[in-house]
Amino acid sequence: MGLRSPVGSCLFFLGLCGICAGFVQENCTNYKLQFERVFSVPGDVAMLNSTLVSPEVFNFTTVPYNITWYNSKTREEMNNTIGQILVYGETLWFLNVTLDDDGEYVAVVRTPSKCYMQATKLVVDLPVPGECGRPRRAFQPLTNGASDTLHCPLKDYIDKLDSYNMTSSVQWYRGCDPIVDGIDEYSYWDVNKLSIAEVGPQHNCLYTCTLTFTLGGVLGSVSETISAEVKDFHLAPQVHEPANEIIKALKGSKFSKRCLVFVPGVETPFIDVFWFARGDFIFTTNPSDRVYTSEARMWSQHDHIKGTWIERMLMISELKKEDFNISYTCQVHSSRGIPMGHFTLLQAAPNILLPIGLVLGGATILFIISVIVCYIFKIDIVLWFRKAFPVLYKNKDLDGKLYDAYVAYPQPYDFGFSNEVETFALHTLPQVLEKACDYKLFIAGRDCLPGQATVDSAEENIQASRRLLLLYTASTFIRKRHTCSTSSNNNNISKSSDISDKGEIKTSETSDSMTCDCSDKSYPDTMQQFECVAAMYRALLEGSLKVVLVELEEITPAQLALFPESVRHLRKKQGAVCWWKNLKTRQRRRTCMSRKEDEENGGEDSQWSPSLSPSSTFWKEMRYHMPVRGKRVVYPEKTALLSL
Repeated sequence: MGLRSPVGSCLFFLGLCGICAGFVQENCTNYKLQFERVFSVPGDVAMLNSTLVSPEVFNFTTVPYNITWYNSKTREEMNNTIGQILVYGETLWFLNVTLDDDGEYVAVVRTPSKCYMQATKLVVDLPVPGECGRPRRAFQPLTNGASDTLHCPLKDYIDKLDSYNMTSSVQWYRGCDPIVDGIDEYSYWDVNKLSIAEVGPQHNCLYTCTLTFTLGGVLGSVSETISAEVKDFHLAPQVHEPANEIIKALKGSKFSKRCLVFVPGVETPFIDVFWFARGDFIFTTNPSDRVYTSEARMWSQHDHIKGTWIERMLMISELKKEDFNISYTCQVHSSRGIPMGHFTLLQAAPNILLPIGLVLGGATILFIISVIVCYIFKIDIVLWFRKAFPVLYKNKDLDGKLYDAYVAYPQPYDFGFSNEVETFALHTLPQVLEKACDYKLFIAGRDCLPGQATVDSAEENIQASRRLLLLYTASTFIRKRHTCSTSSNNNNISKSSDISDKGEIKTSETSDSMTCDCSDKSYPDTMQQFECVAAMYRALLEGSLKVVLVELEEITPAQLALFPESVRHLRKKQGAVCWWKNLKTRQRRRTCMSRKEDEENGGEDSQWSPSLSPSSTFWKEMRYHMPVRGKRVVYPEKTALLSL
């Protein structure tokens, strides 16, 4: 046997050389023996196909050629033999295989300038006695517990017959029993496939597919046997992302998209996931490249459907013009097929909603902050604006008024009078508003002329004032009826005043005049109530006078209920300037001072200790309600013309 094998190889080589010398005289390019063998059994049809007619060998679409088949054993040319041999282009058909047909066959392709040769081996085996099917079998796995498919290995035969426009049919067998299409769990699919629903251990057996057709006037058949092995394996991969979609992105922005694949099964799948664009695969995973992919990430799922998830990201660090309007494809390469998903990247229009939203949001926040700031610092802002732009305000000196404000407060012997109130009206108020702020005040009890009628004086000076400062305490408006009588020039007058809860006043006079008498004989409340009623009348009914309520001590709700309705209404409408809040603030600050500092400041302050700084909160609010000292001149002629 050791000598026979080298001798056989030598004889084969010499025979092949003889073929080359005998078949053709010219020097042919030898492509040697094809790796794939053709297996058959006696009585079947066998097809030998040459691979020389291909673009890799020569341009067969433009260059004329012819093919000749030779038997390597007899060195004879293979010609058509009825019922036995059929030469059809690059294909050599054995219509009824015999054991003598076993051997090698050489195809020679000749062109006007060259020739090519290639050998193909036909192996003829005897069937195994007592067994159905072919002795040589193909292995195919089936996935346990799922629907799966067997593929008939005769696809090359079917495609070749289709190219001849010849009909053929496939019959499947399980062992020796034919399988009927649509019966039980079997169904024929796509000519060469057998679908099996709910694969189980019972499907672990041999399957044979037999192809029957008519060729060269001969009815022939060819069969292949498959050894199916049921395994706990994985099914065909499913691409969940991308889902054949259109995605828009901005030019110059970063972009990323994942490829998400699910492989049903219990074992780790052997698959590859790739991104594909512009006709090329994207293999690079280097982040320094503008377009790159991540490494594949894999994790298992153990829910009701067991399987494995695989994720691979496509990342573009900066989108450019050439990245748009093309399709990006995620391909999955596996033994179960090559599923894929793709998306198309389009350039998005600039998103103007975001900047508009930011602008509107910023404007809204700025508006809210401005409202809050204006609410908190309204008085400071108004005072600063008056000081900075006095030319925007009319010069009040030309309006015919003599005083900036008329100060009304409880007079001596009036109900609600106190020394603290008098001190505030005659000393504290003038010291700040007149001396520090240059306002001109009329203070009853200080500026009234001796011998002038009280009512006339009050009426005249209220009309000559731009504001009325009404100073009051908790007891100022509590009494409801006051009677006052005075005498002048031997004429007696009596005046009764009924003050209702609504602030109305009814008077009856028996003389034409009333003098201002500062003696101890003055009757309580007459002057105070008249000033109050006159002020309320002009403020609420005529609207010709602005009344500023100055609250000197804290008023409880019970005390406020006893006030005239007109005062309560005005207080609710425009509020009051509260002197007592300023005192509370000062007292809180004093708690932070040391005992030594208290002694240096003269010991304990009284309840009415004044704060004489115009920049304090109380005096700012007082200045806010006082007339504006403008510089803009309004000529009477223009004013009269505008009034027309």
